[in-house]
Amino acid sequence: MAQHQPIRKATPASGSDIPDKLYFRIGEVAKLCDVPAYVLRFWESEFPQLKPHKGGTGQRLYRRRDVEMALRIKSLLYNEGYTIPGARQVFKAELKQKEPQLALIDNGPPNIDTRPLRKLQKDLRDLHALLSKPTVRAAVHPIRTPRNQSTPRHTAEKLFDLPPLPENNKR
Repeated sequence: MAQHQPIRKATPASGSDIPDKLYFRIGEVAKLCDVPAYVLRFWESEFPQLKPHKGGTGQRLYRRRDVEMALRIKSLLYNEGYTIPGARQVFKAELKQKEPQLALIDNGPPNIDTRPLRKLQKDLRDLHALLSKPTVRAAVHPIRTPRNQSTPRHTAEKLFDLPPLPENNKR
């Protein structure tokens, strides 16, 4: 009789076997995860966390975090026996566990005096309001001083005013 082999292969759950590269093609990720490329494409449609960048030619380019996510998905589905909806629930639960930590960071420790920060915030809002107002342009200053309207420099009458001709030159 032939010896029985386990149905599921043990896969490395850690990212230590991932080469140190910036981008991986789908074939490389498929080899690292030991799944066909079409499975990775299917996982992309099922798990929003797995979003490889598509280059100019449309080829999928996975980053290290994408490869780690693919290995995590494979571990949940193949090793731990989760269904796809169950694996999605695991990711949602992990995300909810991280959210309270972020809230503590945003509020800060309770013993810090926040008055200076609130004053700074108010000053910044005032400055923003001041800078957001439309600017009123000053009148354009002419290069020459404006002419006095009451005394024009030259008029046609003054230019062509000639002294009267003597009477003896009349014809």
